[in-house]
Amino acid sequence: EEGAMKRDSALYRVEVRRGKSHELEATHMVTVIASDGNGEAGPRRADLGAHDWVTCFRSGCKPFQALPLVERGHADKFGFDLPELAVMCASHNGAREHVDVVRRILDRIGLREKDLLCGFHLPYDEASTDQVRCGGGDFSPIYNNCSGKHAGMLALAVAEGWPIEDYVDFDHPVQKACVSAVAEVCGLNAADLPLVVDGCSCANPTMALSTMARSYSLLARARESGSSAREKALARLARAMVSHPLLVAGEGRLCTDLMRAGDGALIGPTLRSLNPHFLGGSSRRYPVRATRLRVASARASFRRSLATILPSASMRKERGMPNTL
Repeated sequence: EEGAMKRDSALYRVEVRRGKSHELEATHMVTVIASDGNGEAGPRRADLGAHDWVTCFRSGCKPFQALPLVERGHADKFGFDLPELAVMCASHNGAREHVDVVRRILDRIGLREKDLLCGFHLPYDEASTDQVRCGGGDFSPIYNNCSGKHAGMLALAVAEGWPIEDYVDFDHPVQKACVSAVAEVCGLNAADLPLVVDGCSCANPTMALSTMARSYSLLARARESGSSAREKALARLARAMVSHPLLVAGEGRLCTDLMRAGDGALIGPTLRSLNPHFLGGSSRRYPVRATRLRVASARASFRRSLATILPSASMRKERGMPNTL
């Protein structure tokens, strides 16, 4: 640890050591940015200093990229329930449970796996990889960890009557709608956002960590009984993810283990080096990278450190959360 935890941010150094001699293998810098639960912009960048670095949102913005589909009523039109919404927010393992849900989405919108433009990579799931390598499966983009997000984008295109060809182009209405939704929940102007090509070919914005934290503050506070379509959609997506943590990533994945341990009080989409989480009624963003997690230890840690920031009893009741963590 390089310094005491501040109210809004902290910078830590995590060392990975091996063997009886504890030889240093790697060092990871961990930045912590916290945003209050009111959906405000959060701490001022001047107060955060070097802690508030600018980076790509990557898969952390997937719940917000799914907003146009949900808040415009298209998810209901196609009969998408919580499992479908969860996999749209996922960076999944490509296991059978993930592939089956993505195929169900494609079936309901009348499209095929070849319409996915996310590209192919071997699934993270060993059984699925063995199946593909042994000829029992095609080199289909459905195994891509972002195929759920892409299926959701195709559903948006079909529902709006937009062309499905080249839906990943930055100028396509799908990408414009998704980028606008991300910008709005982050309190930014979409026209001012620098965009890069994500690993799955879609537009991905870059921004400061504090603005990303703001979006998760809104996600944490959203209620399905809220007054706006935006709040209801955010709450529904959050409920989908905490209800189906296995679909958000998969067995052996950090965020799935964390959400299982959190019993509905924590949500964390998967990224390679950034992990945004909301905890209880507050929004705290923890960009961390870990190599191993013991769920029992995680649960004990939550009980010790999060007792003061759990959501209110009424919010926990509305979201179907347990009374205690």
